[in-house]
Amino acid sequence: MSGVKLIHTKLIYYFHHIPKFNVQIISTKVINSNNSTNKTREKHNSLSFILVIFLILLFSPITHASQSSNDKILQGKKIINQSCIYCHQEDAIGKPGVAPSLTNKEFLSIASDKFLTATIREGRPGTGMPPFAHLADKIDSVVAYLRSKSKLPSRAKEIDQQAKAKGDALHGKHLFDKICAGCHGKNGDGYSAGGTGTAIGKVGFLSHASDGFMRTTIKEGRSNTRMRSFQGPAGLANLSDQEIDNIIAYLRTVPSK
Repeated sequence: MSGVKLIHTKLIYYFHHIPKFNVQIISTKVINSNNSTNKTREKHNSLSFILVIFLILLFSPITHASQSSNDKILQGKKIINQSCIYCHQEDAIGKPGVAPSLTNKEFLSIASDKFLTATIREGRPGTGMPPFAHLADKIDSVVAYLRSKSKLPSRAKEIDQQAKAKGDALHGKHLFDKICAGCHGKNGDGYSAGGTGTAIGKVGFLSHASDGFMRTTIKEGRSNTRMRSFQGPAGLANLSDQEIDNIIAYLRTVPSK
């Protein structure tokens, strides 16, 4: 045959950051002969080349985004180890009476990025948690690191959209003093009151925590911490939905600095 051309196009594109996801474009061999057959195959070859370029442009940003995400996580881990480990301990697992766990699976599943960012940036006035506003955009890296520890799907959006608590603050105070004050302190002052629970009565917490966030925490608790659930037969108390809302209504009346 005259005018024979062998065109061998091969692209193997691996995504190292996406487990079990490899894309391979198999070798295409085009043998061009004379006349119409040659033209048809040249056209097919051109289309194959265009497809290869398209796939490169389509998927390469994923690799770059994945690398960028990993870099942020590593930067966040470095900041945690430099600035947070003394109170929150290694892997931010927390220490009772000193600092809460930031990698608890239930906490991460209901805490929004907005909540985490605001807490890191502003701290918690009146507690041992100082502001870290000087980190600026590096706060995003800390949040990314904490998110890398997530073990449950995020429910933050739906929880923050829950209805505001409508309760009896006086009855809520009675329940709080009886059930919650032993760990969280009188008026929710937290560790400063000698308790093992966080300062849920402080403005630094209440200004960023939604009623849904508090409601879910009271109902479900947090595993491997002293914050047990307070609803259902396995709870430390079997509070009704209304009683929980009464406690939240009370907390909304006592924010202190």
